[in-house]
Amino acid sequence: MTDNAASSVGPLVTGSEIARLAGVTRAAVSNWRRRYEDFPAPAGGATNSPLYALTEVQEWLDKQRKGQEVSPEVELWQAMRAAYGEQMVAGLAQVAGVLAGEREPRLPDDITTRVHELASTEAPVDLVNGLTERFMDSARRAGSDQVTPERVVRAICHFAPELPADATVFDPACGIGVLLLSVASKPKMRCFGQEMDADSARFAQLRADLLGRSGVRIVAGDSLRADEWPDLKADLVICDPPAGVTEWGREELLLDSRWELGTPSKAEGELAWLQHAYAHTEPGGQVLMVMPASVAYRKAGRRIRAELVRRGIVRQVVALPPGTATSHALPVHLWCLQRPENTGGADTNHTVRMVDLTGNSPDGSLEPRPDQVADVPLIELLDDTVDLTPGSHLRSRHRDYPGEYTALRKELEDQIRQLAALLPELAPGGGPGSLESATTSVADLARAGLVEYDGPEPVSASEQLDTDYLQGFLRSSVNTRRTTSASGTYRLDSRSARIPRMGIDAQRRYGAAFRSLSAFEEGMRKVDELSRQLADVARDGLATGALAPEE
Repeated sequence: MTDNAASSVGPLVTGSEIARLAGVTRAAVSNWRRRYEDFPAPAGGATNSPLYALTEVQEWLDKQRKGQEVSPEVELWQAMRAAYGEQMVAGLAQVAGVLAGEREPRLPDDITTRVHELASTEAPVDLVNGLTERFMDSARRAGSDQVTPERVVRAICHFAPELPADATVFDPACGIGVLLLSVASKPKMRCFGQEMDADSARFAQLRADLLGRSGVRIVAGDSLRADEWPDLKADLVICDPPAGVTEWGREELLLDSRWELGTPSKAEGELAWLQHAYAHTEPGGQVLMVMPASVAYRKAGRRIRAELVRRGIVRQVVALPPGTATSHALPVHLWCLQRPENTGGADTNHTVRMVDLTGNSPDGSLEPRPDQVADVPLIELLDDTVDLTPGSHLRSRHRDYPGEYTALRKELEDQIRQLAALLPELAPGGGPGSLESATTSVADLARAGLVEYDGPEPVSASEQLDTDYLQGFLRSSVNTRRTTSASGTYRLDSRSARIPRMGIDAQRRYGAAFRSLSAFEEGMRKVDELSRQLADVARDGLATGALAPEE
């Protein structure tokens, strides 16, 4: 992101943008800042996110010949991509193993050489962090769910509770450990993780070791079928579980003690992960789960959602901005749960906070505006659907019922006043059947070239025939009967219809009357719709307390 704020030094750039300019990782740029005394000084921004003058950066890159040829970091990444392809996590784990001093490196010789050369100029932790960033960036561009997206990590960090320095944090589907190590960032925190993919688990553990995080323990295995931490109780459990997986082991886990809120159906694997996470919380402990939006309202999960609400376990549901998780077709929610401090229920929460950020940019602020938040009483959620979608509860709470009611009532009154004026002035005619003696069919008019078809209804093609007159008679009950079959089926076939023969002036008088009747009918339809809307607003406003009868 370039900051074009008024400045004497011109446009400013971030460290990430410098990395893209030079074709290196952000870790390499951080290394340059430490190693080179002549690296440009920050020209703005904050201590943790400095901004640099673009012209000064470009001059420095040119002087150092940085970015004018493929950097060693890029060459390493390209060599790894050629060697490992879709198995890049395995390559990352092997590189991390070399950097951690493992005696039996399994890397190809050319990659081993490049790693040692880079390690002589960069700290091993900077190198492995740089490779992790490249992997996450490539996964994001490909829409892969191999790693938790950076935007999701940012959201979870934002909504995570304040934790003590020695807190215990658990991630039962930790991937390469990005989410776990980002949320549990304090050095003394105890971190536990499990990951089904062995290479991902190994890389996550090695990266934690290189970061100097001695309290991190990550193991490989299927958390649902083979929980490696059965006795673990954490202060916080975070999880971005596999989405849409039906083969999660329901048949073999039917009697599992973790399903204290109800046994999930085969289609509700996300609710199995949620209960697994909840089972690993101590009293007062919290859970932050990334959930597809559909889990909030699917019929199969209603009973489990009802238990979450009834027991006061679900404290907050956040609908994240579209684009936060690139691998999900639908928007994602963040469910925030908390295990009650005691079983008596004295500390049970009586509302669920609903936060709807779906109108925000995925890179914008995560701090909700007042109109994006509502504290919904539990009783309102415990209906036939137990819908936990934030938007469905926020819309009714932030509606301006008095304003809507006043505006709709005025519009309805105005429309009713206009209706009478739309009715044509009609005098007695020659009596029923007086116009049937001299008629002609539409088919005859078509053969004479007086009508043409613009869609299903014929229109005049001559100055001797008025279109409103023509279509007005076609819609009469007499012609409707002519276009109805003996079985009662309506056929839109105006060619068999007949209209009276009269001069153009008389046609125009009839046409004006038919036109007024059409406008009257349209006005009546609008009155009907306004009446329905007005009644709905009044009823809902009275029911919610936003409106009250006058004394």
